[in-house]
Amino acid sequence: MRTPLTRAKVPFATATFSPVKRVRYLSWEDAFDVEFEDGLCMLEPHANIRKANRIAASAQFEPLEIEEDCRAGFFVHYFNGQVAEVSWSFIRELPPTPAQRRALSKSHKPGLKPGSRKPTRPRLTTGATRPVSSA
Repeated sequence: MRTPLTRAKVPFATATFSPVKRVRYLSWEDAFDVEFEDGLCMLEPHANIRKANRIAASAQFEPLEIEEDCRAGFFVHYFNGQVAEVSWSFIRELPPTPAQRRALSKSHKPGLKPGSRKPTRPRLTTGATRPVSSA
């Protein structure tokens, strides 16, 4: 069943960027209320941010800090020294499907042909010679 939180999110890689305007923690919801410059407000559960950043469940957070350069996300600092980095796309987009993850992982591996699992060897250019073994 889809919850109201997931209905507001768009499919992976289709969201449009909008700077983060304000972030606040709502203790009664155990969630972060993120407001963007275009007026969209989203509620992101703290558990999702902890899981994505591998933050210990016992960690208590200190301050929130919006990224100053282009306001493309925010940081959550914890008392144990851990820091969770939350980007705008994490808030506005649904996670990639397993098929999209496989496609992304294949496209980032150098030396792989599309649709192949074996690395390809670089071809010799014209005029190049191979060393001949004298056995």
